[in-house]
Amino acid sequence: MKIALAVNPRASFGRGQSAGREAAECFRAAAADVRLLCEDSYESLSRAVDKTLVDGVDALVVVGGDGMVHLGVNALAGSGRAFGETPLGVIPSGTGNDMARALGLPRHDIPAAAARILAALPSGGRRIDAGRVRSGGRTHWFASVVSAGFDAAVNERANAWRRPRGMARYNLAMLRELVTFRAIEYTVTADGERWKQGAMLISVANGQSIGGGMKIAPEAVLDDGYLDLFIVRPLSRLRFLAVFPKVFSGRHVGHPAVELRRVRQVELEAVGVVAYADGERIGPLPLTVDVVPGAIRVLA
Repeated sequence: MKIALAVNPRASFGRGQSAGREAAECFRAAAADVRLLCEDSYESLSRAVDKTLVDGVDALVVVGGDGMVHLGVNALAGSGRAFGETPLGVIPSGTGNDMARALGLPRHDIPAAAARILAALPSGGRRIDAGRVRSGGRTHWFASVVSAGFDAAVNERANAWRRPRGMARYNLAMLRELVTFRAIEYTVTADGERWKQGAMLISVANGQSIGGGMKIAPEAVLDDGYLDLFIVRPLSRLRFLAVFPKVFSGRHVGHPAVELRRVRQVELEAVGVVAYADGERIGPLPLTVDVVPGAIRVLA
């Protein structure tokens, strides 16, 4: 049993490396042949993962948060590799862990997460859909959510700061962004229907949540062949602040400013808006998002 175990040592503010070693010990205790991939940058790690997959492994396991899941999904669903050829395992040890929530995985419990992966390996795991984003002549894949609006702007600001750490940095960036944020004028095309849309944010979701548990699409299903288009229409800052906390419980659904619809393909256009997928920067709009049913297998 060969397992490629990918961990970014800079993830989780330096805790990734120790989490990777602990996960490797769990798998080796089960007689697995573990190849530990640990690089100084996300780009170097991505290249190391691609090379290891070419050599052949029984599973790719990523240690970290949603950014590491994003790396794994892009490696497995990328060009030239058959869908479902190698399953993906997740050891959730990041800040947000939204994909781990959607999969029902143990979070911040490395032995329990490793045990789940080992139990699922004989069957090959379960198939889930993946989202595909085309932007600027490039194709990206995502497991959870593509964001293009207020939440993406918060990510952009938070990523430019080194401190504070964890969710506190995201929350401070959100408050700072609110000072100057204005509703965005989008052009949206969803399954062939095209319209102009003023909105605070638009997200396209395969999973249910972003930002460490904000349930933007509480009814989203990972293997239904659809994406959930989430729109928040223009609101004043005070009203937006009143609605925003409800996202953590899913109670925002039904608010007059909130729209959710199931789609297979979405095109988004807007000026000066940057998109993020699974918390990773994709680039400026325009972009096209569609769903690829059963694109990957996950050990969950």
